[in-house]
Amino acid sequence: MPKTVPPPDQQPPALLAADEPPAFEVVNRQGGGMALLLCDHAANRVPRQLGSLGLNAAQLADHIAWDPGAAEVARRLSAHLDAPLVLSGYSRLVIDCNRPLGHVQSIAEQSAGVPIPGNLNLSDPERECRGATLFRPYHDAIAGLLTERRQRPTLLLSIHSFTPVLNGQQRPWQVGISHWRDRGLADLLIQALARDPALTVGDNEPYPIEASTDFTLIHHLEDRGLPGVMIEIRQDEIRTLAGATRWAGRLAAAYRLIEDEAQGLVGPIREA
Repeated sequence: MPKTVPPPDQQPPALLAADEPPAFEVVNRQGGGMALLLCDHAANRVPRQLGSLGLNAAQLADHIAWDPGAAEVARRLSAHLDAPLVLSGYSRLVIDCNRPLGHVQSIAEQSAGVPIPGNLNLSDPERECRGATLFRPYHDAIAGLLTERRQRPTLLLSIHSFTPVLNGQQRPWQVGISHWRDRGLADLLIQALARDPALTVGDNEPYPIEASTDFTLIHHLEDRGLPGVMIEIRQDEIRTLAGATRWAGRLAAAYRLIEDEAQGLVGPIREA
């Protein structure tokens, strides 16, 4: 049965004001490199209409609201690789661009034990407004770039960061490479990074990509038949600008070691 559309006076107001930043940012759109970079959790910004979601400044600066350091790494890696980059514009707590719509963590009511008051008791129109305003434009931007690049070899690198400790457990990896069904690109990157004896490199750690919880790579890989990986960097490594700069250089060096082999993994981009 189709949903009943509420009358106009019951629709939520527009989520973003005209003077607020857009739902996504594209950097180096015409980049000629083979990689297309993505950053699902680039920002901790909250639309003005939603206030602070009931959180304080320290909570919004914490990892529950975004992936600290990931955007800085991604921007610098984009320059190293001459790669286009798509960054989300708003906090994952408003809506998570790497969760399927309707998932319990798509608009989280709590994260890492922290209640999110601004996400409680939302109506269906309020949820749909967040998806239409922030989630879909970000993914439409990725799909649009893939369409523009359909004549070029392309692979996807999704840049994330993770906490050094979770649930009291130390996480030993400085970086982790996670894959979906095809692990060819992941194997190449893991081997390249592991040449540095100072690094402990996670293989599908600290997070595997799973259909129940992940959206970005699964959706765009399956739609287009592309190789891709999620690159997770431990947050204490990239909290500073110097750390982010160092890691962008390290990832670029690893990528260059495997670039020729990786090109052999790339076929024509399918129409979505």
